[in-house]
Amino acid sequence: MSVLVEFAMFPTDKGESVSEYVSKVIKMIDKSGVKYQLTPMGTVYECDDIKAALEVIEKSYRVLEPYSNRVYSTIKMDIRKSRVDGMEQKIQSIKNKL
Repeated sequence: MSVLVEFAMFPTDKGESVSEYVSKVIKMIDKSGVKYQLTPMGTVYECDDIKAALEVIEKSYRVLEPYSNRVYSTIKMDIRKSRVDGMEQKIQSIKNKL
């Protein structure tokens, strides 16, 4: 199973730039060993099951919780039972057609 998640999460009361806080979330994901890719508008990661995918979201919130009374997040998920390594497969599929 492949659970691909694209998400962004940040405190809403820290001004124009929130990279200081986003970097704290990325450090947590990096230390967890979850495969991820940082993008300019969010982060994509992949887990083997939905429980693990949702744990990353919850841990991300826990990282930011001490710094803000309000945390904003967007989350998209692509859950596919018959796939592994979806991050690579989806990109390669497009490249093969170019």
